Amino acid sequence: MRYHAIVIGGGHNGLTAAAYLARAGRRVLVLERRHLVGGAAVTEEVFPGFHFSVCSYVVSLLRPEIIRELDLPRHGLEILPLDGTFTPMPDGDYLWRVNDHAKTRREIARHSRLDADAYDEYGKAMVDIARAVKPILGMTPPDPLSLHPRELGKLLFLGNRFRGLTETDRVNQLQLMTMSAVDFLDQWFETDVLKATMSASGIIGTFLGVRSPGTAYVLLHHYMGEIDGAFRSWGFARGGTGAISNAIASAAREAGAEIRTETAVARITTAHGHATGVALANGDEIEADLVVSSVDPRLTFLRFLDEKELPGEFLDDVRRYRFRGSSGKVNLALDALPDFRCLPGPGAHLRGAISISPSVEYMERAYDQAKYGEFSRRPYIDMVIPTLTDPSVAPPGKHILSCFVQYAPYLLRSGTWDEQREAFGDAVVDTVAEHAPNIRNIIRHRQVLTPLDLEREFGLSEGNIFQGELTLEQLFFLRPAPGWAQYTTPIRHLWMCGSAAHPGGGIMGAPGRNAARRILGQS
Repeated sequence: MRYHAIVIGGGHNGLTAAAYLARAGRRVLVLERRHLVGGAAVTEEVFPGFHFSVCSYVVSLLRPEIIRELDLPRHGLEILPLDGTFTPMPDGDYLWRVNDHAKTRREIARHSRLDADAYDEYGKAMVDIARAVKPILGMTPPDPLSLHPRELGKLLFLGNRFRGLTETDRVNQLQLMTMSAVDFLDQWFETDVLKATMSASGIIGTFLGVRSPGTAYVLLHHYMGEIDGAFRSWGFARGGTGAISNAIASAAREAGAEIRTETAVARITTAHGHATGVALANGDEIEADLVVSSVDPRLTFLRFLDEKELPGEFLDDVRRYRFRGSSGKVNLALDALPDFRCLPGPGAHLRGAISISPSVEYMERAYDQAKYGEFSRRPYIDMVIPTLTDPSVAPPGKHILSCFVQYAPYLLRSGTWDEQREAFGDAVVDTVAEHAPNIRNIIRHRQVLTPLDLEREFGLSEGNIFQGELTLEQLFFLRPAPGWAQYTTPIRHLWMCGSAAHPGGGIMGAPGRNAARRILGQS
């Protein structure tokens, strides 16, 4: 049986591309190596009764047009609000920002009245810039070296968007593209814990510190998330992040796509410079008019293809493409709720994100250890307790604590991750215990995922959660390689649709949608 398109990888971007292609009447086959779809956006029963969002754990960046066009709520998607960020401090104080703007302003005023006023100005500036940049997420990047009218039109569109900003917003946007997260925030705020917690968004998925140039853009990248039109809104998917992937998969199947799990691809078959299908690990071959890869460039071009089929300059770019995984995940099954010393007992502060980011110095010292090939002994940790919003993911009275952790460098100076895995988990628990001393006594089960585990199990090269760092030299018309940012590749009829393509990582779906629209000639 011949297909119009084979999609390699059943992550949320591959599923999104498949759904759009199938809706257009194309015969589509999705091939996923693991036993379930979703890639890094999966829900798994790791321990009996405890259903973890094993890797990705919150949602904000999922494009509203995808939710609308694929009618994902009808396919079971329900997003529950995540209310704010709670940051415990070692001196017994805390910072607790919530979705209620007035309450957050009063909370910041406890630390600095000047910062409370600046918070309004900062929020307005970031929303204005996010609105200006938002259309770029849904477009095929222009080729800046082409004189084709279509490409010149895209460049003109971008120029007009920039020109439409106020002079202040133009300055802010240029600074966001070049500065560090902390240097940018220093222009607005004086409260250390506020800057530390806000700057944390600038290091996600990068091997950079909060004072590293370029992290201000990553701050903006995460600010562009929205739920029901509200920027910088975050939430949980009921049933875990796997529910997002399952909803997209359901929409794809309804449109006619076929999805096979436990089906590993060994190589992409070609003839005369064209992709002709795939060969599976079991020896079977499947033919297709085109192949769409949602896995990263290293796997696509260096594992699934013979290097002789690719131009040398392109291969050099692929080899230079930077992954540098820097994060790990620790998932805890709990018998009770953590009790924070600075704000004891259960309460609304546990229903949002809990950020272990007490100072800029703390964040930078965590990075210092990683620079020299060690995991951070006192890391930055972003935690959520999804059971307080969605009790269905754990047994009655039990809880899940999901910990996203930086820094955990893929390459260790001494030892291996197989040897260091439990020590890394201990460092995370010890760090949480500094603020919530009861944590050690309430842990029933523990799952520790290192960058090596993310690579082995989820196909994320070097454990990078974005299929490559979101650094300036790997963005927009440079992602994943100069001249190949329009979802095409040097192999004709081979396309890219994963997070290594524009606009990058997160549970966004935009690379999958953009690639499908490009294949269909709609963008």
